[in-house]
Amino acid sequence: MADTASNTIARAAGPDMRSLLRRLAPFFGTPLNAALTLVLLWLMARLGWLLLDWAVLKAAIFPAEPETCAATTGACWSFVIAKSGQILFGIYPPTERWRAGLVCVLIIMTLVASARPSAWRPRLGLVWVGMMVVVLWLMGGGFGLAGVPTSAWGGLPVTLILTVFAIGLGFPAAILLALGRRSGLPVVRTLSVLFIETIRGLPLLSLLFVASILLPLFLPESLLPDKFVRALLALTIFAAAYLAEVLRGGLQTIPGGQSEAAKALGLGYWTTQRLIILPQAIRIVIPALTNTIIVMIKNTSLVLVVGLFDLISSGKAALSDPAWPAPSTETFLFIGLIYFALAFSFARFADFLERSGAEKRG
Repeated sequence: MADTASNTIARAAGPDMRSLLRRLAPFFGTPLNAALTLVLLWLMARLGWLLLDWAVLKAAIFPAEPETCAATTGACWSFVIAKSGQILFGIYPPTERWRAGLVCVLIIMTLVASARPSAWRPRLGLVWVGMMVVVLWLMGGGFGLAGVPTSAWGGLPVTLILTVFAIGLGFPAAILLALGRRSGLPVVRTLSVLFIETIRGLPLLSLLFVASILLPLFLPESLLPDKFVRALLALTIFAAAYLAEVLRGGLQTIPGGQSEAAKALGLGYWTTQRLIILPQAIRIVIPALTNTIIVMIKNTSLVLVVGLFDLISSGKAALSDPAWPAPSTETFLFIGLIYFALAFSFARFADFLERSGAEKRG
């Protein structure tokens, strides 16, 4: 009966209305669907209004002082504004935070510039190496800048540096591990399997603890890297093992006839892998690579357990100020939005690469 009425209305309406009714049919086609749709719409509207009322209408924004938050029942964005420097840059010296901010801008600009396919040339690797050198100089100091030890680094720069360096160093290692696991040489294949399976069998926290606590027991003080470098090493090893398995899955989908054809043309093993096999394998596993990289972005928050001041640690430190009412919800929402922006941006870039690859194949 309901379907007949809907069809009658659709026939009587114009083309645009008929198209709209077809889209709405799954939501209002039957009395039960209509009731569920209306209930869910009411709940969404109710929750949306409560969120708007708390986050905007009753929120304390300016002036960014403790008294502003004390006089409201809404969100205390005044705290986030007043403590934004500490949340974003942690315990980095306040007078030198312009360097940490410049590092964030430099990394993000390099990522954005690298997103253009026209920029994918061999010189792009040199740009990234140069960017990394400049980042380390700005953060650490020297050559005209005041020295800042890695123990004083914190906030968003730490998150970006750990992510970019861990993935940038781990991806080439992952390629070698993936190729090594498929190698015909027993020793190379065995060592690659042992490395990948050992790292994948350990949680990242255990690797961070090994790098932070156990490594100093086996190395003399003169050879021991600082805590930041040890955490970066643990993240790089972890990323390499997981990315290697993702790449191996892509390599397995490439028909063996392509390698045989390349060999018949006189191409060597490494030339074949670089020009023929790896580009296809990477294009195939873009979704899985994206997922692994996004997980790595969020995994950088685990370095707080070894005493590094990432975004979350910086937020917790800011909340310890007794002059403020410690609005943890607003603080962690702000931090969560930063992580979401990073992960979402990379996911959209991966979607763009997938669409571009599909268009070229089409």
